[in-house]
Amino acid sequence: MYIRVNITREKQSIDKLVDELIKNTDPSTGAVSVFVGFVKGLIDNRNVYKLIYDAYEPYASKSLENIAREEAEKHGLKGVIIIHRVGELVSGEPTIYIVVAAKSRHEAFTGVRDILERVKHESYIYKLEIRDDGEYWVLGDGKRIKKLRRQGS
Repeated sequence: MYIRVNITREKQSIDKLVDELIKNTDPSTGAVSVFVGFVKGLIDNRNVYKLIYDAYEPYASKSLENIAREEAEKHGLKGVIIIHRVGELVSGEPTIYIVVAAKSRHEAFTGVRDILERVKHESYIYKLEIRDDGEYWVLGDGKRIKKLRRQGS
């Protein structure tokens, strides 16, 4: 089983990620599924100017690796690549790449979905949403907490 995780500031080539996974899996692999998440420009009818992602290392990388291995074993995946970007990203920029290889499409689709849900809740990667009505910490799947300003700021 091939596993690679990375936290980076760099945009990735989907073609290169798919090629990497295919080259590193066995001949019984028959499906690759790809998920790419990107910054939305509008949330709750509010303009989003940017997202600021930060990772709490080394826990973030270790959690991504654990998620990849556990879900690969659970779904019989042949390979998993998870790459999460950090830094300031604007509308339309990719934030996460999940590429999964499996024997069939069913395992590949299910694996990608389950990996994504776990990454959103377990990864030690945090995002601050900067939008026209303030700054919000985004927790998991859509829960937002308005960032409080310090006195004197």
